[in-house]
Amino acid sequence: MTDAPLKTTPLNAAHRALGARMVGFGGYDMPVQYEGVLAEHRWTREHAGLFDVSHMGQCKITGADAIAQFERFVPGDYQALKAGKQKYSLLLNDQGGIIDDLMAGKPDHDGLFVVVNAGNKDEDFAFWAEHLSGDVKLTVLDDRALIAIQGPEAAEVMAAHEPVLAEFGFMDTARLMLFGVDCYVSRSGYTGEDGYEISVPAGDAERIWNLLLEDARVKPIGLGARDSLRLEAGLPLHGHDIDPTTSPVEGALTFALSKSRKEAANYNGAERVLKELADGPARVRVGLHVKEGAPAREGAEIADANGAVIGRVTSGGPSPSLGKNIAMGYVPPSHAALGTALQVIVRGKAAAAEVVAMPFVAQRYHRKPKS
Repeated sequence: MTDAPLKTTPLNAAHRALGARMVGFGGYDMPVQYEGVLAEHRWTREHAGLFDVSHMGQCKITGADAIAQFERFVPGDYQALKAGKQKYSLLLNDQGGIIDDLMAGKPDHDGLFVVVNAGNKDEDFAFWAEHLSGDVKLTVLDDRALIAIQGPEAAEVMAAHEPVLAEFGFMDTARLMLFGVDCYVSRSGYTGEDGYEISVPAGDAERIWNLLLEDARVKPIGLGARDSLRLEAGLPLHGHDIDPTTSPVEGALTFALSKSRKEAANYNGAERVLKELADGPARVRVGLHVKEGAPAREGAEIADANGAVIGRVTSGGPSPSLGKNIAMGYVPPSHAALGTALQVIVRGKAAAAEVVAMPFVAQRYHRKPKS
């Protein structure tokens, strides 16, 4: 525990002016809801939700050897990544555990623009400052805010301000003048919906936030709905569903392992990762439909059909879109097949559960047709 005062984002006053209920999250004073988690969740699924994610860490990694140095610690192929693209990856320790998950891309011709999780950013930046060598420079962008707009109407909203954004596909990124200021923009997000993340100068954040809210299709959304949306999308939350003990194979994140990097095996923890790919991991992240009773929250035990405890829930709650309780957790591979009947222990009582496919709700990222 710490008694350190909560930090604030550049949008703190704007949240309070909107009557947001504020909570501590990742060391920051953040809005958990405005009018209610359920209403905000549904609005994002149907229209466009506006999220303050300025607590996240933003940095640039630059220098002639920047990408080669970066690749020592992530299993993604950034050498081959085209300009104007970004990619999800994992910052690994030397045991192959996930220090953090992140987005890194090439919005301009100046190295990599990287976004990391709020609770891990100080550790991540310290790790890179210690381990990046040669001419590589880490620049922490603590003078910027980060705003996300998510939902099926997000593209139309943003195209009204900059028509070129309508041409972006999922994971496209660029550095451009937007709202009259220098921005980093990507077509991505953490809700499973189409949308954008926009890095803006901190001093302009409140003006841009309020300008976007002038559009009737846009409402502010708090962390409560952000969490229920990402759970439905089957997206892991670091510190809960993945952590420094979890490998990419255990975390069901093998899509982040580029083929060329698996072959080269020249990144932190490659030995463990390749062994688990060949022999199978001891545990694996699965999706669960909790068929009865109360929601299974983080920490709830998972048992097999005979009642023997085999794992635990790492995220869980009601799905507003599906009208049923869902969860993610870890079980041995022998109990991970779709349709496997399991139990979760909620408040001392066993409730029937079943292993189901993730995402629980289909992701709606905007992917351009392949030419």
